[in-house]
Amino acid sequence: MSKVNIDHIAFLTPGNYRDEAPRAGLEQSLELFRSGEALGYDSAWVRQRHLERAVSSATTFLAAASQRTTRIGLGAAVIQMGYENPFRLAEDLASVDVLSGGRLQVGLSAGAPNHGGLLGERLFDVDPGQIDFSWARVARLRRNLAGDWLGGEESFVESAAGRVRPRVSPYAPGLTDRLWYGGGSLRSVEWAGRNGFNLLIGNITAGEGTDDYREAQLRQLEAYCTHWSERRPPRIALGRVIVPLDGADAPTRQRYRAFDEGRRARTLAPQGERRTVFVPDLVGTADEILTQLLADPVVAQVSELRLELPYDLPFEHYRQILEDFIERIAPELGWRPAGTREPVAA
Repeated sequence: MSKVNIDHIAFLTPGNYRDEAPRAGLEQSLELFRSGEALGYDSAWVRQRHLERAVSSATTFLAAASQRTTRIGLGAAVIQMGYENPFRLAEDLASVDVLSGGRLQVGLSAGAPNHGGLLGERLFDVDPGQIDFSWARVARLRRNLAGDWLGGEESFVESAAGRVRPRVSPYAPGLTDRLWYGGGSLRSVEWAGRNGFNLLIGNITAGEGTDDYREAQLRQLEAYCTHWSERRPPRIALGRVIVPLDGADAPTRQRYRAFDEGRRARTLAPQGERRTVFVPDLVGTADEILTQLLADPVVAQVSELRLELPYDLPFEHYRQILEDFIERIAPELGWRPAGTREPVAA
């Protein structure tokens, strides 16, 4: 069994709500961020989803979260760049980072938008075949966040506010080091490493020559680190769906086990033409979950762990899961609250 040493614990919430009550659902997700901060989590992330009962604008949601929290990192996982304009998104992200005091973490992915065919001219101004949805779109976003001046030394923008040299504003120093790429294949993680993006990996991955998710993800981690191009150390965050039963009542435990049973079949063999491999969910007592985490060689290769919450659970269930994990499991993985950690030597 490999030694596990996790020093950053995060959680990811789906941010779901009922059609007839979106405000109530979004408010509960914001309250979950506050609860996570009070419990000691290092960062809280929200999924960005389109055309669903979920957070469709992570920047808007995290701007609100920045005003209700003071310490916890604020993450989006992931923003699909196929829906975005790299210049306008850069302005929004920089604004949120400034409002939060430099706490923003931005997960990104490339590729054509999943619902582009359905949206048609509501989304596209030209033939989608003429649009570059590749990794270059992600790189353009980072270039817009880098703080470079636009035009030559004599280029200025004049307005009633004065005469200024133009660049994407506000400028958020350090944000480019907090950009993440959601990788699930060897090609994607190699690109992320070569281009200096931190890496998010989760519970869905490409098998690529193996039916074992552990082997697939270990290969990806090796490829990512081999291709890492920056002088700063790379950051890798591993996501796992984790549902402890300890603090739940009997009906809630039954609900959790039904959730686990309903998703187990997809983990038994690779799915689809791309042979996608699904990682089993971790549902059980804290001791049972801890045993599985400590035996997972992928967990032993990372220092950041992201607890991924199931969809469509009430707030009190999410709160119980977060409490059980941070109190019963996280300390056994080597994690300590931020204020009690030993300083790292230079």
